[in-house]
Amino acid sequence: MSHVNRRSKGAKRIPGLVCAGVLAGAAVFSGSAPAAAQAPRTAGTGTQAEDIRDRLESIPGMKVVEVTEQQGRPLYELTYAQPVDHKNPGAGTFAQHLTLWHKAADKPTVFFTPGYSLPAKLSDPSYDHPLTQILDANQVSVEHRYFGDSRPSGAAGEDWSKLTVQQEAADEHRLTKALRTIERGKWIGTGSSKGGMTATYHERYYPDDLDGVVAVVAPDDTPAQGDRGYRRFFETVGTKECRAAVNAVQREMLVRRAALLPKFEAQARAEGATFEETFGSSDRAYEYAVLDQVWGFWQGGTADDCATVPDAKRASDDELYSWSMEHGMVMESDEGAATDAGPYFRQAATQLGWADLRFEHLEGLLRYPGVRQPNSVLPAAMRGTYDGRTATDVDRWVRTKGERMMFIYAGNDPWSAERFTPSAHDSYRYVAPGANHWSPIEKLPPEQLAEAIGTLKRWADVK
Repeated sequence: MSHVNRRSKGAKRIPGLVCAGVLAGAAVFSGSAPAAAQAPRTAGTGTQAEDIRDRLESIPGMKVVEVTEQQGRPLYELTYAQPVDHKNPGAGTFAQHLTLWHKAADKPTVFFTPGYSLPAKLSDPSYDHPLTQILDANQVSVEHRYFGDSRPSGAAGEDWSKLTVQQEAADEHRLTKALRTIERGKWIGTGSSKGGMTATYHERYYPDDLDGVVAVVAPDDTPAQGDRGYRRFFETVGTKECRAAVNAVQREMLVRRAALLPKFEAQARAEGATFEETFGSSDRAYEYAVLDQVWGFWQGGTADDCATVPDAKRASDDELYSWSMEHGMVMESDEGAATDAGPYFRQAATQLGWADLRFEHLEGLLRYPGVRQPNSVLPAAMRGTYDGRTATDVDRWVRTKGERMMFIYAGNDPWSAERFTPSAHDSYRYVAPGANHWSPIEKLPPEQLAEAIGTLKRWADVK
């Protein structure tokens, strides 16, 4: 579970892949930052900043919205006019939001794709990405199409068919070409979770844009895998005793549905959450939340959290409900679909894929079989049909043709259960034992961490 910083109001908690995209353990990953990054020169004002602004504004479709300072260097908030449909450029444009943190034109550039909206505040720590620290690099951060403010106005903004992997990759391709006229060093693409997937897709469709890609906890969910990796994960993660305890709590949440559903409904009223346009009823929303609980427990927790699991039979209703809401259970709602959750679930329903778990231990307690799937969380206008051809194509390309790609996964993270397999072309995969979705970098063994940083610096031509 994570909280996403958004520009939109009324942001709610969002499960699954919806994450801030900031790599955990920045200090550990970056080690000792370059001297220039530790004590930057004041270079954000005067002639240099004015020159970069002029060059940005000379790019057709680029607009400088605001200029601030980050560690003494200019941070430009920008918009860039992108075609709503790259196959039909004359059918209108939208303003894609991005930022450029500029240090020097000959330094490397980290091209950061959170996969969602950008943080609402330019002072957010994601504007000092760990890879940016390691390389003392410039940084471009780009908001995904149809997320946050990067959405077409009018009817085009309601046409979810244009929210595709291919269209976003084309956005990033145009943007990379435009900004490489200013930032002339090596470019490294990166992102975490859905952002890691986004960086991988960019590389697949436009392999000449970037000089390397570092994708963190990026799922590779293909039809051919049939969710076997996810099922195997839940059969082996942690200890047998911990898995049994978490499953028992999940089961008890359904056994005591009559007592616990009113608590769920009271929380919904307090938070202003409704379910009419998505689930259709609070009971259906409650069952979805319970089914998603075990996933959320491992995504954000570790083996240390096993000690907190209550005795399912002896815990009071309040204890059971409170623990569950603090350890993986999330309330999805109509209002959530209007934030980053909606576009994410739309992509999961159509191209990204979804983990279809079996829940044998809940047999006889489910009223809505099949409710745990992305279309349940979406209003009718946003629902879609899954097409696995994109996931299959990207998987095959990465394992056979991808070059200079690095994948970092977490051993105790369900999203890391189905992983990209890098090719033999200067590409690598690391798995951090015991780490969850938010902490893979800091848990890498020291020799693997040093190897990964060495590879990254080689790609970026940094000594």
